[in-house]
Amino acid sequence: MLDLVPLWAAILALAVFMYVLLDGFDLGVGMVFLVRRDPHDRDMMINSVAPVWDFNETWLILGGGGLLAVFPLAFAIIVPAVYFPILFMLLGLIFRGVAFEFREVVGARKWLWDRAFGYGSLVATFSQGIVLGMFIQGFPIRGRVFSGTSWDWVAPFPLLVGVGLVFGYALQGTTWLVLKTEGDLQAWARRMARFALIGVIAFVLLISIWTPLKDARIAARWFDFPVSFVFAPVPVLTAFLAWTLWTSLAKGREVLPFLCSIGLFFLAFTGLVISLWPFIAPPSVTLWDASAAPLSQQFLLIGTMFLLPVIVLYVIWSYWVFRGKVRGDMGYHG
Repeated sequence: MLDLVPLWAAILALAVFMYVLLDGFDLGVGMVFLVRRDPHDRDMMINSVAPVWDFNETWLILGGGGLLAVFPLAFAIIVPAVYFPILFMLLGLIFRGVAFEFREVVGARKWLWDRAFGYGSLVATFSQGIVLGMFIQGFPIRGRVFSGTSWDWVAPFPLLVGVGLVFGYALQGTTWLVLKTEGDLQAWARRMARFALIGVIAFVLLISIWTPLKDARIAARWFDFPVSFVFAPVPVLTAFLAWTLWTSLAKGREVLPFLCSIGLFFLAFTGLVISLWPFIAPPSVTLWDASAAPLSQQFLLIGTMFLLPVIVLYVIWSYWVFRGKVRGDMGYHG
């Protein structure tokens, strides 16, 4: 019988990466929104993401639903460990989603909904970083059951990754604003992008040093010859893209900074896969250990093969329709 586990792993990896890539920049816009005080610029920032923010989160639903349906054991281990970060993330996403609608209502307390948009984005991003940090750190497992507590995430490494992701999404958001805006707001976004890039580089270096020192298996994956030679292009390309992003901001480029930030996230995601493969609930539960019955995988794959192309085409079409610079007179219509 055909082994569908690698295919399902690829589908879930695509869903997670697309979510981080697409919802990352609008969460980043929400966070830097807190720093920019000019009301007109704030309207422009929200208008830059208003047409696309909601369907960006489709990928989150696909990833979470796929994990539950195809890798139920991993779901049963991961969710209890990160129950509170996931709860905080959902609350943050709810507050920022409601803010899109209510801040434009006549007579609304706009200052309140502006804060809901900004702080909701910050809480959601930090919570996602904690979940990622727990995934890298690993879960205490006894037999096939999670043996830790729902407070294991209150630890230095997950919290550090949470802060790192705040800088990462801020980089995505500021380079998106460079792409979509003009004038003073664009110039401000360039300056903020430089600060965010410095933070991203610092946290990438810190996590890249911390992780191999903490886990001998990951250290062997990256530093033992000849495997290290195969994976060497990842850090080299990361350094090249970081330098290209910095210089493109200085040269006044508009599209290239955002493309470079996408490349940095792709390389970081690639490095994560290299470090953790084939584990879906590190350090002991592999993709095959956690997978559902083969017939269940086949049944779910039938629907997914119809749904996934529709989602991809809809995303491409939507971004094509809303291409170009955001205008001050372009409001949001829910």
